[in-house]
Amino acid sequence: MEKRKYKGVLYIILSALCFAFMNMFVHMSGDLPSVQKSFFRNFVAAIFACGILLKSRTPFRCKSENLKYLLMRSIFGTLGILCNFYAVDHLVLADASMLNKMSPFFAVIFSMLILKERVSLRQAMIIAGAFIGSLFVVKPTVTNMELLPSLIGLLGGIGAGAAYTMVRKLGEGGEKGPFIVFFFSTFSCLATLPWLIFDYHPMSWMQTVILLLAGLSAAGGQFAITAAYCYAPAREISVYDYSQIIFAAILGFVAFGQVPDVLSWVGYGIICGMAILNIGT
Repeated sequence: MEKRKYKGVLYIILSALCFAFMNMFVHMSGDLPSVQKSFFRNFVAAIFACGILLKSRTPFRCKSENLKYLLMRSIFGTLGILCNFYAVDHLVLADASMLNKMSPFFAVIFSMLILKERVSLRQAMIIAGAFIGSLFVVKPTVTNMELLPSLIGLLGGIGAGAAYTMVRKLGEGGEKGPFIVFFFSTFSCLATLPWLIFDYHPMSWMQTVILLLAGLSAAGGQFAITAAYCYAPAREISVYDYSQIIFAAILGFVAFGQVPDVLSWVGYGIICGMAILNIGT
């Protein structure tokens, strides 16, 4: 059991590193619409997932009762990606990553509302603590020029939390991980395709390469985190997913010279502390 847990920890840290690189490449790709960046990110993931399904000879279909949850996962997931990419373009990389990492706490709320799971008083207090921590990152003041992208980044965390709730429901319903990734990535590509066609911004070959690297990083992150939760339960390893904030802070400083302010670091500490407390609930 310990060996499986160590493998789970290794995979979830690998996924955190991949997603941190994804955010770095998204920011590095320059002044392009978030929709266009999202298309390339999901296109690469769809190709990877398709290859895995073909190799394993898994059917490209779902159970009829799971279709509505697949659609909800895809809608919320697409919203989460678009908001996260907007935040990545307008905030310090570590701030954008941390706001997206509010998703586990929102997943608890959506599990209560949608899956009718009970939330204990301890969990409710932890969620409230995490929200207080997010306020240090968002810094909701009239003079804060980054308030709008911060709120959009938080909305991305809400979307991701709802999407992860649907993934849990689909897992319980017997759907395979690669098919869930394929369905979501394909849905997101089709949803953003009209904007890409009618409002396409020409890209240099370097921007194209960078966005493809973002897609490769995202695909690596998705499959690594899926493998992680196959080896160990979320309560034992999910806290290690917050290592993405460390990776994001390092990459943001090295690549863009970004340094989060003191209030942001206070917010990081509170949210990570709530995540550690959440392990025991």
